[in-house]
Amino acid sequence: MKSSTLIAALGAVVPIKALLRFGCSELTVQRLDPLVNPGVSPSPHLHQIIGGNSFNISMDPATHDLAALSTCTTCQFSEDFSNYWTAVLFYRARNGSFKRVPQIAQSGMEGTKGGGMVVYYMSDALFDTAQKSKVTAFKPGFRMLVGDASVTSRDGARKFRQLSYTCMDNQGSRTPETIDFPKTPCKLGIMANHRFPTCWDGKNVDSPNHQDHVAYPESGTFESGGPCPATHPVKIPQLMLETVWDTSSFNDKQDFADGHQPFVWSTADQTGFSSHADYLFGWKADSLQKAMDGHTYVSAPMLKTQSITEQNKCSVKDMVGENFDGWLDKLPGDNMIM
Repeated sequence: MKSSTLIAALGAVVPIKALLRFGCSELTVQRLDPLVNPGVSPSPHLHQIIGGNSFNISMDPATHDLAALSTCTTCQFSEDFSNYWTAVLFYRARNGSFKRVPQIAQSGMEGTKGGGMVVYYMSDALFDTAQKSKVTAFKPGFRMLVGDASVTSRDGARKFRQLSYTCMDNQGSRTPETIDFPKTPCKLGIMANHRFPTCWDGKNVDSPNHQDHVAYPESGTFESGGPCPATHPVKIPQLMLETVWDTSSFNDKQDFADGHQPFVWSTADQTGFSSHADYLFGWKADSLQKAMDGHTYVSAPMLKTQSITEQNKCSVKDMVGENFDGWLDKLPGDNMIM
């Protein structure tokens, strides 16, 4: 079990190349997706977004410097104006109605608006004292997508390594991981884990499908020190997102009878295989590269930080004007269950 407590304890005795772990408050929850559906309002399904307040409907790729466009960020490191987002989880009652599942902040990050997410950037395998690789921080304008909102099968999901769920008994739960929704009630909640590819072609900051300019290691994983393929030779930081969905109020055992479960993504996927996440890089100047080169562990003294109270003050306006609180007869966007 790799709980946050264990991470903190081992960090005191194990030399780490570089690891950032920090919380980000909710920026907004809206049906917008400026990466896959730029300029479209509303987008096909609902997202929960964190990061810099330059987030908007279009996010023109010709405008590279999100840090210059943002005046605040919901993230602990105040030089990170990136945007990160995922789909939203809903509970589907037996009468067919839906209710949005709230998010919960992780231990030590209580008070984070909307529960938010925890973000990781790693330069090496966690706790690996032998690996000596250097990572190249993302460049201005860099963006990528991991996962596929249309996938509803195990075979389809296998293309994307290390997208998983953890059924949490407590805040320290990190195992076991599954690639589809848990089939039993989770005492605390469901953690959705999004690990992005860690190899880059070294040229393009984006690609038509927002995926081809990055790749997974040729063999093994980033954590095991797997080499990058020749087509994507540049090692980039391991970016990982953790979102904890507070399912504790929806644990009626009848909802889990016969191998079924009651949760559905805002994409209308009830399998969990469509899990996906989007990333738009927006760190100020070379702050991320300095952190990755700095042999730091979590705290990153070379970076500026802000309090949770300050994070919570950052937001963007409602650009869609859609109400999704309380019980709904249908999912936002009228998405039909796959």
